[in-house]
Amino acid sequence: MSHTVKPHLDSHMLPVFARADVAFERGEGPWLIATNGDRYLDFTSGVAVNALGHAHPHLVAALQEQTAKLWHVSNLFTIPEGERLATRLCDESFADVAFFCNSGAEAMEAAIKMARKFQAVNGHPERYRLITFEGAFHGRTLATLAAGGQQKYLEGFGPRVDGFDQVPLGDLEAVKKAIGPHTAGILIEPWQGEGGVRAADPSFFRALRQLCDDNKLVLVFDEVQTGMGRIGTLFAYEKTGVTPDIMALAKALGGGFPMGACLATVAAAAGMTPGTHGSTFGGNLLAAAAGNATLDVMLKPGFFEHVQKMSLLLKQKLASVVDRYPNVVNEVRGDGLLIGVKAVVPAGDVISALRDEKLLTVAAGDNVVRFLPPLIVGETEIEDAVTRLERACARLARTSAQSEAV
Repeated sequence: MSHTVKPHLDSHMLPVFARADVAFERGEGPWLIATNGDRYLDFTSGVAVNALGHAHPHLVAALQEQTAKLWHVSNLFTIPEGERLATRLCDESFADVAFFCNSGAEAMEAAIKMARKFQAVNGHPERYRLITFEGAFHGRTLATLAAGGQQKYLEGFGPRVDGFDQVPLGDLEAVKKAIGPHTAGILIEPWQGEGGVRAADPSFFRALRQLCDDNKLVLVFDEVQTGMGRIGTLFAYEKTGVTPDIMALAKALGGGFPMGACLATVAAAAGMTPGTHGSTFGGNLLAAAAGNATLDVMLKPGFFEHVQKMSLLLKQKLASVVDRYPNVVNEVRGDGLLIGVKAVVPAGDVISALRDEKLLTVAAGDNVVRFLPPLIVGETEIEDAVTRLERACARLARTSAQSEAV
């Protein structure tokens, strides 16, 4: 394929994003300031990334200090701050070891490879398949797309990567039927974020843990979105009543700096020896500084209690809006500060109307609007956000009534 004349393009960015026509130049806590000076209340948080808001002073200081020293040396050498971060994450979780990478998809790829390798080194290389769940989202690589199983993301990219068997979320009998001689483990999100803010009952997670124990399978949790405080505890698995063998993290791990991690027990990671996996940039000095600074803030006494308090307030306020505008929104779901509002009108219309009110939210599956404020959000910002939602709903309700009248 050759071209002699280049086409005229308004943007030279690959057009894979449906970007809103607004750009930001700085941020302050839960606020973003656009290039034209308009202030937006940010209940998207970079899609659950900016857990500590924008320009958090502790994160800024940590990165500024590290930036002046050293950025990157590669994983050919010891990175003390990375060792410290791995120790802290393991001390605060079920895990014994951590692998650092740059994104949620990479963290999930590491988890998938680890689950397969576990079976191989334990004498069962034929066990390579993972049971996954309808509505899941695990990333944009070819393997993680296959794990998620959503046809709209798989279309046009050739044969689906083999090794994933999908069943309905919460259907224990379907899980049991899916377990076969080639099954390596079970992969699940504690809460499906992209899938519409949905979760199975805690009893389902306990049953999965028992199935894994009984069949010598690996239980893998995708906590890319739910981890690092989003659900009101450092990790969402703490609320399920079970511990996984492997867990993927990203998004909020670096407080806004690109970073992912795969955490595991020593037993689950037994096959991951030198040369079996790697990352050029993963866990470099800037990422380690960001990760440690994020943990510094989150592990302070009262941090998660604040998240839980704000969660209760936000859900109560949103439920009140649902009661008043049932023709626009009709359900509140979620936990912590991963909150979804199921819309009656198209969710995109709600998100657009909220953006007109200078409130930023993000879509999810099942016609859901996600509210993902930074975890440091206060009562004043929640009240403000709900007021903006009420104005948007009132306008959408009027538009809907006018359309029906016509």
